[in-house]
Amino acid sequence: MLLRGHRDRLGTRRGTRALGVFKQAVLMLRWFVDGTRLVQLARDNGISLPTAYRYPHEGLTVLADHAPDLSTALERAAAAGYTHLNLDGTVIRTDRVAAAGPNKADLWWSGKHKHHGGNVQVIAAPDGWPVWVSPVRPGREHDTTRARTHGLVDALDRPAATLGIPTLTDLGYENIGPGFCHPVKKPQGGELTEHQQAFNKVIRGIHGVAERANALLKVTFKALRRVSLDPAAITRIARAALLLLQIEHGRTT
Repeated sequence: MLLRGHRDRLGTRRGTRALGVFKQAVLMLRWFVDGTRLVQLARDNGISLPTAYRYPHEGLTVLADHAPDLSTALERAAAAGYTHLNLDGTVIRTDRVAAAGPNKADLWWSGKHKHHGGNVQVIAAPDGWPVWVSPVRPGREHDTTRARTHGLVDALDRPAATLGIPTLTDLGYENIGPGFCHPVKKPQGGELTEHQQAFNKVIRGIHGVAERANALLKVTFKALRRVSLDPAAITRIARAALLLLQIEHGRTT
């Protein structure tokens, strides 16, 4: 339906494309979900290789354009009556090495994960269901830098202040904003109190389900396990993956 609407907006006449919208959707999903090689897809559909390359990219763009933006996702979360939200980042492995960063270090190299990749921030419901994904940022950047770049600090501070819906994170977002709740960091040369240790266990236990959101995206779709395209394409792939999950499960929050 989304592809049909896209072709209608372009004014594409029926029968003028190599494949109809159904076959194009199947082709795109085989590449997106199963990682089928484009050479095989071209052969299976009796189309040229350039057409086989173009169709998945077109499908990704159509899906990504319909994924919820940040304000829509937060409005839905508030309407659902959530007690809290989870925020976590995930690094999508990539084969591409892009621009040099500070001190001429590779901007897309993730020192934490020891490979090249782009970071996507994921907001999840209390049960770990993903409700929003951010545009990609270089893997070298720190979590707090990414959150500020995407405007997450102000956006997530508001529901915490007005609706009592805090955002749970790990220590990568330490002291980023009053609406964020994270474990207490062990002081240098000191120890945590029993109260602080208990608090950390509770926060980590509740926030741990945020890993489910990352797993749902990366395990379900092979296209998100390793991206050989321009790293900027990770933004479209992640947004398309989010929308496909919501369509498949009939759940937007």
